[in-house]
Amino acid sequence: MGRILEPAENRAPTQLDFWSTGGVSQSSAAGSGQHFATGFERRFAAACYQELDLSLDPTNEAVWCFMRPKGPPSFTATLLAELISVRRTVQRMFAGLSPGETAPIRYFVAGSRMPGIYNLGGDLGYFVNSIRARDRDALTRYAHDCVDVGYHMAVGFHLPMITLCLVQGDALGGGLEGALSFNVLVAEKSAKFGLPEILFNLFPGMGAFSFLSRRLDAVRAEHMILSGRLYSAAELHEMGLIDVLAEDGQGEQAVRDYIARNRRHQAVYRRIRDVHLRVNPLSFEELRDVANIWVDHAMRLEESDLRRMERLMNAQMRRLREIRPAAAR
Repeated sequence: MGRILEPAENRAPTQLDFWSTGGVSQSSAAGSGQHFATGFERRFAAACYQELDLSLDPTNEAVWCFMRPKGPPSFTATLLAELISVRRTVQRMFAGLSPGETAPIRYFVAGSRMPGIYNLGGDLGYFVNSIRARDRDALTRYAHDCVDVGYHMAVGFHLPMITLCLVQGDALGGGLEGALSFNVLVAEKSAKFGLPEILFNLFPGMGAFSFLSRRLDAVRAEHMILSGRLYSAAELHEMGLIDVLAEDGQGEQAVRDYIARNRRHQAVYRRIRDVHLRVNPLSFEELRDVANIWVDHAMRLEESDLRRMERLMNAQMRRLREIRPAAAR
């Protein structure tokens, strides 16, 4: 994949590179897919994820992964760690396949179990506490975990997979950054998108500029980041940032329809992604360097900025308290 780079400790096992070159025969031994599916389900059932719901959809050759953070409606440290764990587990299972054996997974779909919310971004409480405690290492670890998740979504885990994001609610700040990292973005019409970090003198530092400047251009990426404005799903679809615009309540079916339309040419779509990443290289190093700039800036925020961040965090938690009882009914 050309100049798509990541540190050695994060590289996929050697056999995965063999898979990604198309060198594995697509004719499999009888029952190999079922063997993989059974092993996959057992591994994830044993993992007992706290903030993720996972399921295997053999009909659509897809893994469905829904976020359900227990705390703020954001990327908590636990949620990030579990997303990284899922990626590594899938990579290990692909690496364990025998030559000629195929896996029943060609798509990874991520969504949210929070009604009206996809993800509202970074864990603001974690940010405030880390900055006040002058704990740069904690903030850096968090930022690097965000980069790990976003980078591997962009490159399809370095596997013969396409990643799809399903947004059925608001995606703000890091929520929009995360959504942009996927190969395909499906959104329902009522979803709202935005990068509000400028409100507390911060900027989105875990991939927003990298992803936006490649899908749009640097000028429009900078405008979106500095404006802090809210966008409708229809606006982002018109801009080319959303690939499929679905009616409200029809997002999951829209994903299935997309897979059904394109499954026969999945390898071509994957190769076009690889070509895009070769022509517009995205390196793990770039994303980490930007995240480090973000950490450096965040550590210099003033107390007034942190109080604004806290007010936004409290508003997010009030919204969460309102939707959770409704979701339980």
